[in-house]
Amino acid sequence: MSFTIGTGWTCGPEEAGARLDKFIGARSPDTSRSRVQKWIEQGCFLLNGEPGRKSDDVKDGDTVTVIEEPDPDRSTTLVAEDIPLNIVYEDKDLLVVDKPKGMVTHPGNGIHNGTLANALAYRFKTLSDVNGHLRPGIVHRLDKDTSGLLVVAKHNGSHLELARQLEARTIKRIYHALCWRECAELSGTVDQPIARNPRDPLKMGIHATGKRAVTHWTTLGYFQFATHFELSLETGRTHQIRVHLAHIQHPVVGDPLYGGRLSFLDRVQPIHHPFATKLLSFFSSQALHAHRLTFVHPTKGKPMEFTSPIPPEMIEALAFLERFRRPAGEAVA
Repeated sequence: MSFTIGTGWTCGPEEAGARLDKFIGARSPDTSRSRVQKWIEQGCFLLNGEPGRKSDDVKDGDTVTVIEEPDPDRSTTLVAEDIPLNIVYEDKDLLVVDKPKGMVTHPGNGIHNGTLANALAYRFKTLSDVNGHLRPGIVHRLDKDTSGLLVVAKHNGSHLELARQLEARTIKRIYHALCWRECAELSGTVDQPIARNPRDPLKMGIHATGKRAVTHWTTLGYFQFATHFELSLETGRTHQIRVHLAHIQHPVVGDPLYGGRLSFLDRVQPIHHPFATKLLSFFSSQALHAHRLTFVHPTKGKPMEFTSPIPPEMIEALAFLERFRRPAGEAVA
């Protein structure tokens, strides 16, 4: 069986209860179990659209998808790299990092170096290993081209408590996004399930069989062909904000996966086309920033809140859009 990108399997009743490594190994009987386990650690497979662990039980109806061709020669050792980090807070239990656009959170999908995890491994000798040694201290992640705040756990105790808060939806994550089309409403909620796109394993999409995903949004600025949104996550699915905004016909400006780049310009009124083209030129990728992060300290029990400044490219784009601003009462769909 060839482990090619996009290959997917659905667990039937006869295999329900098997470990993930055994389930995958059955598709390649000539491959050792240790090698399959190494590939799982390398992030080559997703279980129901999320990274799996070798010991996870696969249930009836679960899906396993290949998102990276396994490399038998690649090491699963995380290489420590001297990469600058913007640490906005640190104590003995955790740190808060302001991740720049362009930095991947942890290795996977063919990327092994230059990630936040590589940088953390260089700077800190001990971090939590709850999510495995390739994701030291990583409690939650940001997409490569989404900038902003992440909390990192220094030991397993703080990690487990932060993970509990994440599961209980008490960690608050506030984002700013600049999106196409003028929104007609002040606020709203998108409550649509998200799953891996069966035709493109690198993308997510709205699917009835997906996991519940909830995004709340508020309009900060109305413009003739764009909207400035503030968004809060109730859940934390892969690409959640980008998928939900595209679903409500407001793709994030510059988003290459979900219709926010050149393909959207054909939908802009001709009179605004040159200005929309100029707006797009401010962004090499999605105009999305993790602006504020709030949680309860895992050992001290006190509320913690951090903010990251809006990136210069977004500030410049908003300044450019001022000439197209509308009062909220004049906004049109």
